Amino acid sequence: MRTVVITGSSRGIGAALARTLIQQGHRVCLAVRDPSSLLGTDLDPSQDPVNLISCSYDARVPADAQRLVETALGHFGSLDSLIHCAGILRRTPLLFSEQERSEPDELWKVNVMGPWWLTRAAWPALVESRQGRIQVLVSMSGKRCKGVLAGYTASKFALMGLCQTMRNEGWDQDIRVTAVCPGWVNTEMAAGVETMAPEQMTQPEDLASLCAHLLTLPAAAVPFECAVNASLER
Repeated sequence: MRTVVITGSSRGIGAALARTLIQQGHRVCLAVRDPSSLLGTDLDPSQDPVNLISCSYDARVPADAQRLVETALGHFGSLDSLIHCAGILRRTPLLFSEQERSEPDELWKVNVMGPWWLTRAAWPALVESRQGRIQVLVSMSGKRCKGVLAGYTASKFALMGLCQTMRNEGWDQDIRVTAVCPGWVNTEMAAGVETMAPEQMTQPEDLASLCAHLLTLPAAAVPFECAVNASLER
């Protein structure tokens, strides 16, 4: 049984992963911007207060990272796994307009600094566990650029670099890191995609199953990078 902090939304990959891990008997702290959105759902903490709690979390606010870790440790007494699912998509081009000039900073704050601040806050607990695991939903956009989304792609390339540093820093302390890199996933973020039907995309439940399986692997078998293709990559 693991104690896992998951960031995300009440209807995205993080929520699907929380469901999967709870069903497998793990303890989960689900961090979302609005915990009240979980009330009355199958992720309502009142249904399983021993193994599931929620916490308000905004990746743009550094103080939220420390408060989230303290909440998880206060309830469960330990923390050994951290899964970063929170992220935003902005279609910011290279030659962005004046109306888009705030978007690069917003992408950086959420997609890069959010995971950085939270990993920093959780690091002592992960080290103490001696079986620390970190998973980061990076995206295939952290491995290649196929279009013109300069802001999003740049943030995801930076996030991949951050993951590599996490791996290096944590290796001798038994912390293993996996950068999970899916293409389009059938979530609200991909709702406006016209090049692929939702049923052809990777489904959140399937991605959750993969991430849950990664947590079962011994330290000597944890992959650093896991690419998930819903379409042929060239």
